[in-house]
Amino acid sequence: MFRQMRRSGQLLPESESIKILMNSTSGVLSLLGDDGYPYGVPLSYSYDDGKLYFHCAKVGHKIDAVKNYDKASFCVIEKDQVVEEEYTSYYRSVIAFGKVHVVEDENEKLRIINHIAAKYVPGREEARKIAINKEFAGMAIIQMDIEHLTGKEARELMEARKRA
Repeated sequence: MFRQMRRSGQLLPESESIKILMNSTSGVLSLLGDDGYPYGVPLSYSYDDGKLYFHCAKVGHKIDAVKNYDKASFCVIEKDQVVEEEYTSYYRSVIAFGKVHVVEDENEKLRIINHIAAKYVPGREEARKIAINKEFAGMAIIQMDIEHLTGKEARELMEARKRA
């Protein structure tokens, strides 16, 4: 169903791809938007056990797109170092494909927003609780169940890791 990566020698092991998802802080969620136009939106997120989570307002382009079409992709660029003298960049990136939906269960929604908030504001439980309580009523959570995941790394970075 999903294409194999053309430059398979640059394919990262799944464990490395998951590590990138766990440690990075933002990416671009791509959805099918209005009138069939692609809609890519940069978002903060969290990863947990094969799922990606995003928070947003209950109304808007993202929510409409998710409700209209459940397939999406999410791209994270961990490294992008331009190397002018080589006319290239040294990069590490991950792209996830899967199905998205709005989380309806309020308890699950609360669990997820706490997971997201803990990623970005670790160790400040009381401040997180106050911020979540203030915004929770107007907040939606989008869940992406990952069906296919690939990570890719520049050859130069792969070679450097092998030498290390």
